[in-house]
Amino acid sequence: MATYDVYNRSGEVVNQKELSDRFTDAPVNTDVLHQCVVAYLANRRSGTASTKNRAAVKTSGRKLHRQKGTGRARVGDAGSPIRVHGGVAFGPNLRSYHHHVPKKVRKLGLCSALVDKFQNGQCVLIDSFTLDRPKTKDVVQLIDTLGLEGKLLLVLDQRDQNVQLSVRNIPHVSTCIWDVLNVYDVLAHDRIVITESAAEKLEGRFFPPTSALNEQMSEQ
Repeated sequence: MATYDVYNRSGEVVNQKELSDRFTDAPVNTDVLHQCVVAYLANRRSGTASTKNRAAVKTSGRKLHRQKGTGRARVGDAGSPIRVHGGVAFGPNLRSYHHHVPKKVRKLGLCSALVDKFQNGQCVLIDSFTLDRPKTKDVVQLIDTLGLEGKLLLVLDQRDQNVQLSVRNIPHVSTCIWDVLNVYDVLAHDRIVITESAAEKLEGRFFPPTSALNEQMSEQ
């Protein structure tokens, strides 16, 4: 079991948290990380770029001038791609960039991303973080107290609108709930701040207790 310090909002170590070695010291699968990031970026693409070919533009289909005897090029109708306001040759059309990644692969990718952060000392545990009302100053104070720099991601155990409203005013600082955490968000941030409860839930997702496994097998 790996032991990590748990800080409070004042920057003091209040207790220590033990996390499974399989969760914090497992091998990092770079191939799976690459696959998950490529799929995430591809799925963000809208695929709405579209152009009209020469058959779709609204022009007359009449031949512009006769084929021979004018000394000019042998052109066809005004919708030709080489003419102004003509169609576009080989232009983009509506398409889907969806890249399917199996659930087990996504799970392995997220575990590898978190393991990489833990192994490099880029993951900080805090006991809890809630706000009675939106106040950016409290979030800035927490960041300064813990001495965090660069792009930060605050992972909460449950939705807190006050924290979300406070964080969105700070550049390079984001927040999310533990169950929507993805590989790209973990790798795109320099430091990850996780509440103690969120860390327990993440560990339980990857390595559930034996009793939970037995219940899942009995349900199946």
